[in-house]
Amino acid sequence: MDSVLRAAVMYLALMVLFKIAGRRSLAELTTFDFVLLMIIGEATQQALLGNDFSLTNSILVIITLIAIDVGLSLLKQRSQWVQRLIDGGPTIIVENGKLLHKRLRHARLVEADVMEAARSSQGIETLEQIKFAIIERNGKISVIAQEP
Repeated sequence: MDSVLRAAVMYLALMVLFKIAGRRSLAELTTFDFVLLMIIGEATQQALLGNDFSLTNSILVIITLIAIDVGLSLLKQRSQWVQRLIDGGPTIIVENGKLLHKRLRHARLVEADVMEAARSSQGIETLEQIKFAIIERNGKISVIAQEP
């Protein structure tokens, strides 16, 4: 029972911490982000298993984590509010060629990040050519070009 409780607490703690840390897609991770995730994974493993490294305890922890994940996904299907709370929603960061600085700061992005996405997805060279840039729920930046 102790393992189930530890797994549930760690799941919720990590969900809250990563929500606070912000959205970032795996494709945009820096080397430091990757190393940090590895360290977090090791610390989480130690917290989940404690001193019991038995196969039974490991399976119990895995089942608990999967059950919580499946339960939350079912809850998200039934409640738009829960889905928005857990996954967030898209955020417009450029509108008609103008950066929305407050939203950009909140997402911890800079103009260079937006322009990189604009160049790679649309071949856009200047901010004025962007009608909308949106941070999607998965952390990727979508860019919609101005009409020619």
